[in-house]
Amino acid sequence: MQNNVSQAVDYNSICQIVPTTSESVLHPFVDPLNNHLPGFSINTPSRIAHFLAQVAHESGGFRHRWENLNYSATALTTLFAKYFPNQVMAESYARQPEAIANRIYASRMGNGTEASGDGWRFRGRGLIQLTGRENYLRRGQWLGENLISEPERVAEDLNICVLSACWYWQSKRLNTFADEDDILHITRRINGGLHGLAERKAYLDRAKAVFAKEFNL
Repeated sequence: MQNNVSQAVDYNSICQIVPTTSESVLHPFVDPLNNHLPGFSINTPSRIAHFLAQVAHESGGFRHRWENLNYSATALTTLFAKYFPNQVMAESYARQPEAIANRIYASRMGNGTEASGDGWRFRGRGLIQLTGRENYLRRGQWLGENLISEPERVAEDLNICVLSACWYWQSKRLNTFADEDDILHITRRINGGLHGLAERKAYLDRAKAVFAKEFNL
């Protein structure tokens, strides 16, 4: 078993793990990561490495904390054929992120109808995207925060952004698979498949190399 580490990451190591993102974007995450990961037992080199690899991929290298829904008509018919069954409908929604969100997330995950605006209001936010009114409600209750009234805080408040991802990690019991170095199982639990696996592995390899030096592994 790996020994617990005193902090999750420092300024230098996070820049090595996510080299394509500017320091100005990465540095504000260092304190929230160090403050909150230990509370979820994400506290060994392997657990921290796997966590960072997954959230780095999911957030586009920590650059994107909210869902990009600016899809073309072709993308809508390809990715969301259930909601856009023909080209005419897709073209009427294309490049309108708010309208797209309201359609694809309507009447599920606790959201109201398309006209309610819940799809856009409770679109994906965070390092591992939180989506849907019901999930915002549950996560907010756990945090002691009113995320229904202020859903944007999941993206804007970096403490909540990190805590939300930690909560998801814990709820899926991903530390167990990190201990087994099982990136495939972790990716499936987060993504539902293996999308972006090569990039996730690249982040993981860099994290392992950084921690091997730092902790003399």
